[in-house]
Amino acid sequence: MKAAIIGYGKMGREIERILAERGHETALIIDTDNAAELDAAHLAGIDVAIEFTTPQTAYDNIRTCLEAGTAVVSGTTGWTERLPELEELCRRRDGAMFYASNYCLGVNLLFRLNRELAAMIERLGAAYDVRIEEIHHTQKKDAPSGTAITLAEGVIGNLSAKKSWVNHAPGIECAAHRIDSPADAAPDQLVIGSLREGSVPGTHTVAYESEDDLLELRHTIKNRRTLALGAVVAAEFLCGRKGVYGMEDLMK
Repeated sequence: MKAAIIGYGKMGREIERILAERGHETALIIDTDNAAELDAAHLAGIDVAIEFTTPQTAYDNIRTCLEAGTAVVSGTTGWTERLPELEELCRRRDGAMFYASNYCLGVNLLFRLNRELAAMIERLGAAYDVRIEEIHHTQKKDAPSGTAITLAEGVIGNLSAKKSWVNHAPGIECAAHRIDSPADAAPDQLVIGSLREGSVPGTHTVAYESEDDLLELRHTIKNRRTLALGAVVAAEFLCGRKGVYGMEDLMK
């Protein structure tokens, strides 16, 4: 597989290492200093582009790949209100794209467990409130994380007591990392607390609490390798396919 890496930060370098380990060729690397080279001419012959950049650049990067006829895998978060536009473009051009907010297998198992737990609580009519906490490194540019938003959507889609989510801004002081609902949060709002600390790759907690007990689902990423490996596996999956895919398709 001939791959392009779009975004050559820590994730991009880890992706490059894993591509080499799995016998693939990194034929093109695009970063801020050569962003103008992301065009059809440079993408010619590329099987799959793997895009991890910024919320400000992701849309244009992915669109360029699709318009050039290049399959693209993206894990950039913080911009996905425009994702449906690119999915439609992909289908219209008979292209291929794969998007996930998190490429770690364990996180995607967490997504499923969270949806099922919310649905069970709904069926039982149990009086549990829900909150989400996400902790990431200080270099992360968006808040809440895409993973936290996906978790929130899993709750909102299955628990009628929650209608929307609200973010408690990064940098807040919380004893023992405990995120409580801000005073102005409505009862039907799901609070996502965001903390930015050191070099933490990512910790996500979904807490279901009643007057009598506390039930928590938590996932902690130990290093970026698990995310990079998932992105490369997604690229392998996408190579030769047409259509729009995500981690649910890969896990099947």
